[in-house]
Amino acid sequence: MYHKTLSNQTQLSEFLLLGISEDPALQPLIFGLFLSMYLVTVSGNLLIALAILSNPHLHTPMYFFLANLSMVDVFYTTTNIPKMLVNIQTQSRAISYAGCITQTFFFLLFGSLDNFLLVVMAYDRYVAICHPLHYTVIMTPSLCVQLVLMCWTIGVLNAMLHSLLVLRLSFCTHGEIHHFFCELNQVVHSACSNTFLNDLMMYLAAVLLVGGPLAGILYSYSQIASSIRAISSAQGKYKAFSTCASHLSAVSLFYGTLLGVYLSASAAPSSASTAAASVMYTVVTPMLNPFIYSLRNADIKKALKRSLGWKS
Repeated sequence: MYHKTLSNQTQLSEFLLLGISEDPALQPLIFGLFLSMYLVTVSGNLLIALAILSNPHLHTPMYFFLANLSMVDVFYTTTNIPKMLVNIQTQSRAISYAGCITQTFFFLLFGSLDNFLLVVMAYDRYVAICHPLHYTVIMTPSLCVQLVLMCWTIGVLNAMLHSLLVLRLSFCTHGEIHHFFCELNQVVHSACSNTFLNDLMMYLAAVLLVGGPLAGILYSYSQIASSIRAISSAQGKYKAFSTCASHLSAVSLFYGTLLGVYLSASAAPSSASTAAASVMYTVVTPMLNPFIYSLRNADIKKALKRSLGWKS
């Protein structure tokens, strides 16, 4: 039974996550693929965070934000992948109503944190390249902590707002979600009550909390580009650019996949291809971030080798 009676109203008690594919023959392949990606994501990001925490040389604003981003990526993927793996293993698609709302809350929280931390890291690179002589004065430890706390505060408020708006909805039809987790848009549009307020808040959040940070990142990099062009030596230009190349790669990957998914979702709102495309920003991006930041960064490489007990 998927419905329960409460005060003469029929209310959904659980949802069905239809996942990426309903083909039973593909389930073992999907399970193995997602389990591998999840293990790589968790181990890679934890190693980055451990290397930064254990190496005093990396106790700088840039690496402080990177350690936070790595931990957020671990939590980000943990909100949805383990439940998906359990459902495949138990051959069940069900998730309880409370479990779905909880998953939506934490996914919104850690997704927002990913977004905001990328903006904070862009600001850090802007100060380092455009105002190098004042960097240590501006990027103090207290400011870094305040910036991270601000990210958490906005993220919690955003996730709480949308979760509370979902709680006011009535779900009295088939609780089928064409996704592998309780994605907010899919949950809202499975309701049988009026969703105008939910839709309005989602659009406002997209403009303010995605468009705003993206504009901030673009502005930071426009200023960085101007500063790099003003450097006379080619070696100086390369050194300045190399300090933000990893962050620029992560930003391009995150926003590129995010925009790609939601553009495809607007064309086919309920298709399984949208769920498959969502894998890019929910799983692939957090999995690739440790490689992006370690392969191009000599300091991280040294710290990782030291943490793992390897000789340089």
